[in-house]
Amino acid sequence: FDPDRYQVVPVGITRDGRWLLPEPSRRVLVGGRLEIPETAFEAAGEPVALARGAAGPGLEVDVVFPVLHGPYGEDGTVQGLLDMAGIPYVGSGVLGSALGMDKEKMKRMFRDHGLPIGDFVAIRAHEWEEDAGRALGAALSLGLPSFAKPANLGSSVGVSKCEDEASLVAGLEEALRHDRKVLVEEAMAGREIEVGVLGNDHPEASLPGEVFPGREFYDYAAKYLDDTSRTEIPAELPPAAARELQELAVAAFRAVDASGMARVDFFYEEAGRGPVVNEINTIPGFTVISMFPKLWEASGLPYPRLLDRLVELALERHRQRPRPEAVRVPWLEDQTVIGGRSDR
Repeated sequence: FDPDRYQVVPVGITRDGRWLLPEPSRRVLVGGRLEIPETAFEAAGEPVALARGAAGPGLEVDVVFPVLHGPYGEDGTVQGLLDMAGIPYVGSGVLGSALGMDKEKMKRMFRDHGLPIGDFVAIRAHEWEEDAGRALGAALSLGLPSFAKPANLGSSVGVSKCEDEASLVAGLEEALRHDRKVLVEEAMAGREIEVGVLGNDHPEASLPGEVFPGREFYDYAAKYLDDTSRTEIPAELPPAAARELQELAVAAFRAVDASGMARVDFFYEEAGRGPVVNEINTIPGFTVISMFPKLWEASGLPYPRLLDRLVELALERHRQRPRPEAVRVPWLEDQTVIGGRSDR
């Protein structure tokens, strides 16, 4: 962010769920990271409140940028909290975030909107516990190889490629360690293409980019822990294919009611089905190796201007929303204001 235009206040979230605000002298991002001990976040004195009208001194916030991944970050929970507090934020709202997190519901929305997707089966933990044979049979109906993954995680955490029945069982059990619902998907042999989407009512797509994993598939290690993967932007595609991918990316964005930003991932079978929508990521990565900012840079929108545009879209979306009413807890004698305005 341009320091002449923005005052960035980082808020850290610990692994045990505490939200911590560093003292003013330590609110410095180094290479996009908070390189300070957790104790430096401890707020001294009275806690602050984000919601205007709530108890405690207010922390004036113009826009929140949720740089969060996974449950309680990009699944609509934080977005709902900010909606209740009446605070603008970057990215999708509750519905778009929730659909973008739950891969089963996401794919059902894609299918209902006529988008090309691969075959999949969802298996819930209780189904596996009550009748593993039946659940395994449903997963095997997709054929092998296949992929098993947690339905509500990102960054390819807990994903397994399953070559035979034994590895499928192991993959299901590994995914169930991370989530109560598992998605089993047919293995796709196409090229891995990604497209960025930016906008609210009139979303636009970036140039497509291609990922070359360097491993058997684009897992967590390939994304973040080694340098075996590489990307190519723009992807080498016929103009008609590139346009089709861009149109499908915008259609996927609209199918889940996304807003602000997203990255849509595809498999592209040149001699087969053509483009197949894999998934949408409503909070794409913003690291130095992440595709989303690179896609927009190649499309003519440099990183600082991309951040400006995301803030503009957040404020635009907020202006279109009705102001939240005060939320009261009726069983308390006093009226507790969680968000919006107070009638007291």
